[in-house]
Amino acid sequence: MSAPTPIIIDTDPGVDDAMAILYALSDPAVELVGLTSVFGNVTGDRASRNARALLELAGSDLPVAEGAHRPVVQDLQPPADFVHGVEGFGEAMLPAPARAPDPRPAHDFIAEMLAERPGEITLVPVGPLTNIALALDAHPEITKLVKRVVVMGGAVRRVGNVNDFAEANIWQDPHAAATVFAADWPMTLVGLDVTEQIICTRADIAAMTGPSPRCGAFMAHAAEFYFRFHKDSADIDGCHLHDPAAVIAALDMSAFETVSAPLTVTLDGAEAGMTREGGDGPPIDICIGVDADAVLTRFRDHLSSGRLP
Repeated sequence: MSAPTPIIIDTDPGVDDAMAILYALSDPAVELVGLTSVFGNVTGDRASRNARALLELAGSDLPVAEGAHRPVVQDLQPPADFVHGVEGFGEAMLPAPARAPDPRPAHDFIAEMLAERPGEITLVPVGPLTNIALALDAHPEITKLVKRVVVMGGAVRRVGNVNDFAEANIWQDPHAAATVFAADWPMTLVGLDVTEQIICTRADIAAMTGPSPRCGAFMAHAAEFYFRFHKDSADIDGCHLHDPAAVIAALDMSAFETVSAPLTVTLDGAEAGMTREGGDGPPIDICIGVDADAVLTRFRDHLSSGRLP
């Protein structure tokens, strides 16, 4: 067996963020180095709290570095509480975490971890890209230190999920996204083009409740709010598998079809946050097709493996 892939997940937890983090903790192909938190699905302070509480639920003492509470330029948008609930985990509640955040800001934590293990760590941002843009600004050398950046975000060949133009993570901070997409480093975009093709059902989540009763009960409770949103908004009996798909892509791209092209981000106006192929930046591997069954099977099999409490 090959060595596990070291990753840092930059997250705004978030029901599907929780799915991604618990998945990462359950797949032996992952070495989760730590989490960094960012505003988005919830406020910045709530994101840090949720990330730490989730790790404690799973019995993990990995670090969580608290990151940005607002975008780099534009005004802060209100959290999508109608999607994830006011607290971020639907109607599920976790106890306040016992541990404080890592003392380093998220962008410094990212840079220091990459410097300690040059060429080894993959960054997996699954929220707004603010922390990654701040890390690039403060530590431009990270482009040479990261193994790969795998972004969950964007809608390149289909409509967005905030409006017809934009996907939520890019819409929350388009200026940060433009900075990240302009950087000269290996990057993969896992956007709505593929994540909306992967439908996770209640049965997929329920499969973990027996082998992992503590984490499984929480995840089933949290996901119920998310399932109801998808039923009301898109008439789907399940949910799109956004953030876990990015983690899986960071480990193994065999289920994904990509094209290589620069990405342009619209920064303001009615189309703010729109991502389209073309422009002057470096080419990015953009996911445009997926073997949805393969991704979902891997997600479900590891979550139900009993490796979580």
